[in-house]
Amino acid sequence: MTKIVVTDGYTLNPGDLSWKPVEQFGEVTVYDRTQPQEIIDRCRDAQIVLTNKVPFNEATLAELPQLKMIAVTATGYNIIDVQAATKKNIIVCNVPAYGVASVAQHTIALLLELTNQVGKHAASVAAGEWTKSPDFSYQKAPLTELAGKTMGIVGWGNIGQQTARIAQALGMELCYHNPRKKENAFAPWLPLPELFAKSDVVSLHCPLTPDNTGFVNAELIARMKPSAYIINTARGPLINEQDLADALNTGRIAGAGLDVLSAEPPSAQNPLLSAKNCIITPHNAWVSKEARQRVMDITINNIAAFLNGVPVNKVI
Repeated sequence: MTKIVVTDGYTLNPGDLSWKPVEQFGEVTVYDRTQPQEIIDRCRDAQIVLTNKVPFNEATLAELPQLKMIAVTATGYNIIDVQAATKKNIIVCNVPAYGVASVAQHTIALLLELTNQVGKHAASVAAGEWTKSPDFSYQKAPLTELAGKTMGIVGWGNIGQQTARIAQALGMELCYHNPRKKENAFAPWLPLPELFAKSDVVSLHCPLTPDNTGFVNAELIARMKPSAYIINTARGPLINEQDLADALNTGRIAGAGLDVLSAEPPSAQNPLLSAKNCIITPHNAWVSKEARQRVMDITINNIAAFLNGVPVNKVI
């Protein structure tokens, strides 16, 4: 019987989905979380492993002689040493495009919180400030209208384009940067320095690569308008965090909305945790139930296709 191990199932399924469809393929063992030192013992006899963020490097793969497939329950697969997997004839599959709507929605939610300060004003009302106010209306912070403002999108993939559609519906102007220009009807391509200088909002939607790690740095931020915002729902290491914190604390830019950080969970010393006008959510743009169900469904299809000898969504 095929042995299947889920190394870190809790984030995908904290209890509101079902693993039963996976059980049709063999004997399934689900771990909510797996520490690095536990990987080999837990996966030693597995032919198929499902992992979200538990890494499989060359040394680990060398200790897993039965492993034939790694099903990454996410789009990003940087946690897998794909070259080592290829050498061992291990198929690696991922789940593309499952969170387009959810992540784009979260991107706009971060932006609206920065511009409309809904949380701050709701807390003010809950604290009794409205009942004591001499006026029928007040503001705890300036509100900003997005219509007519420019959003610059870095990374013109599915999520970037969906974010652009929502921004356009809000009346925003658009521009984008992508390593390869992609013809489209509503957003011109700009070089990065020009995009950062022109945009009222810069939203990151690009994959993390060795070439773009920390590319949002002091030099690029210095080109931005003092009234501009940075949104990141892509990958934390795209941003030099100390440079961004310095820019926020000195008022160089107006604010940032982040769903990702360079280390997750972050250390208490991360400078962005105490930076001014910085909203941070715990990498949960992707976790709507609808998006997680798509991850489950596509993963099940990936396993079925692999077992039938015609693997799909292969990353190698």
